[in-house]
Amino acid sequence: MSAEGTGIPLNRRSFLGVAAAAAGAAAASPLLAGCGTTGSQTGTTSSSQLAKILPAYVPSTVVKPNIPSVNGSDPAYFTYPTDLVHTVSEMPGAGGKYTAITPLWASIPPAGNQYYQAVNQALGASLTVQPSNGNTYNTALPPLFAGNKLPDWLNIPSWNMAPLNPGQAVQARFADLTPYLSGNNVKKYPNLANVPPAAWQAGVWNNKIYGIPVYPSNVVFGGALFYRQDILAKLGIGTPTVKTVADLLALGKEVNDPKGRRWAFDDIWPHLGQPFGIPLNPPNNWVTNAKGDLVASWETQEIIEALNWIRGVFKAGLVHPDAVALDTSSAKQRFWSGQEVMTFDGTGAWNGSDAVSGTAANKSYVRMAFPLFTANGTGTPTIALGNGAGLFSYLNKNLTKSQIEECLRIANYLAAPFGSYEYTLINYGQPSIDYTMSSSGPVLTATGNKNVAGTYSFLATAPSVTSPQNGYVSVARAYALWQQGAAKGKYKPLFYDMNVATPNSLATALAAPTFTNTGNMLQNVARGRNTIADYQAAVKDWQRNGGNALRRFMEGIRSKYGDA
Repeated sequence: MSAEGTGIPLNRRSFLGVAAAAAGAAAASPLLAGCGTTGSQTGTTSSSQLAKILPAYVPSTVVKPNIPSVNGSDPAYFTYPTDLVHTVSEMPGAGGKYTAITPLWASIPPAGNQYYQAVNQALGASLTVQPSNGNTYNTALPPLFAGNKLPDWLNIPSWNMAPLNPGQAVQARFADLTPYLSGNNVKKYPNLANVPPAAWQAGVWNNKIYGIPVYPSNVVFGGALFYRQDILAKLGIGTPTVKTVADLLALGKEVNDPKGRRWAFDDIWPHLGQPFGIPLNPPNNWVTNAKGDLVASWETQEIIEALNWIRGVFKAGLVHPDAVALDTSSAKQRFWSGQEVMTFDGTGAWNGSDAVSGTAANKSYVRMAFPLFTANGTGTPTIALGNGAGLFSYLNKNLTKSQIEECLRIANYLAAPFGSYEYTLINYGQPSIDYTMSSSGPVLTATGNKNVAGTYSFLATAPSVTSPQNGYVSVARAYALWQQGAAKGKYKPLFYDMNVATPNSLATALAAPTFTNTGNMLQNVARGRNTIADYQAAVKDWQRNGGNALRRFMEGIRSKYGDA
């Protein structure tokens, strides 16, 4: 998969932006829990057991970044190496033949094309990858399990896990990789050892490593609050100083101009969890009260305060009418065109492709993000981490030991770091045929655009990096510096990275549709269609109809396994 028109491969942020737009917003938020467990197969692993089995972490130093990782932030590279370093000294394959199925949010390339042939030749194995439409991947997976037609290698996004009864299915159908990858065993595969522990943890089920992380990262954030820097400059405001929600409201009133078809905000409710200090994305939306008991975000005083603030924003007419009407289809276009000055979006929205679209609508377009802040300006701003990986590939349990080892050597090749020889082959194909080298890095040819896709990247990938798209070094630099700053305030929400397969009876309470579906109670209260009292009544309904039972279940998980 490559960024439109450039041949620059999608990193984790860019991928999640594409997947979320194409497959629904759930793709942007890796899920912790699945449904359908029975007995003791909860999928959960304690922190003490994780310490015994997680692979050793040996960060790669193959290519020196322009902006190094700070507090776990993604390193940034502004140029592409001209001398491609080999990270794999021997051909990984031993002539094995394997089938693989992955999702793909792009045009599916022709089977057996020159690119596939070149990669398989380098791998020393015949790896037949069958990409499937990412938009309908959730419907393609259950028949594979029901009909016992699993390939040798299969990618499963975390948001597609729930219907598969993961607490049991993973253990019954996939190979246990713990003997091969735990502790120092992973050092046999140096590029896999470069994958951060948080990514491996999200692929652990029932005390064993099953998943190979795809698009892993040390620092994953659900999104950011963005603003149009060029518009603020034109209005004489310059770089805004926002340290409280009162500051944000004041800025909104200053820039709002409905008569000139410019509104201050899109619907920024999803961002308010950050300044108000409440994780809003199920299932990682638990906090503790003064007694140390579990409390859902829906039940906190902070969410009431956030609702009262956002009600004032809507009441003051500071939100674009289409956003008031819950129209998300044109949200990016509204921001690009300058009809909205501030918006919430996933971090994957901040890249060179966005700059191309924005400048097409307005030549002066510049997207920037606010640094973290707190609601009242006191205390240290914090932001909840998302899972270290949201997609995993799994090896079929029927593979022999030698086949598993061969596949892991192949995964080690596929996970080669940015700028290496192997990374370049996997992401761009063959020089002169699939790509040409420009001053800003490889650019896919017409043949490359037809044949090269992210199919192999859905089996194993290196940790995410920040790099320019479409030559926009300034955008890559701005994002890298923002992420560094945000990483200072990162924290692990309760049950972070833990796989907890929840009973079917609690599925509705876990999903909390009253608070998460389009047109939900939170959105209606914000828009003045319901009252705070209505919201509080909805919370009590949630408690009675599974919420309290879900709390008891999670308390049981917490007492047995811990909460992070």
